[in-house]
Amino acid sequence: MQQGKYVAQYIKQELRSQTHSPFRYTEVGSLAVIGQNAAVVDLGWIKLTGFIAWLTWVFAHIYYLIEFDNKLVVMVQWGWNYLTSGRGARLITGEDSLPKGVMSNE
Repeated sequence: MQQGKYVAQYIKQELRSQTHSPFRYTEVGSLAVIGQNAAVVDLGWIKLTGFIAWLTWVFAHIYYLIEFDNKLVVMVQWGWNYLTSGRGARLITGEDSLPKGVMSNE
């Protein structure tokens, strides 16, 4: 996101023949989901684990979506999947969906 913002400013300045400063990355932290209700968050000034970290991850990702309607749709979908323990398209069932030779007993 930082690079995208920098490039947009760079292009504007280039079109106006203005000088531009080099890109400087600012560390804002790390977030990782371990599973449902479990995550780790390291923002430098605070470190969180477990459910609170998971909520932080959820809201950070929704916050950085582009438009309000996208945020609303994702929030509703994630909320529904959370309440119903839905796994969506990530669930693979049946051995027939695997290519030949993948299973150890073939």
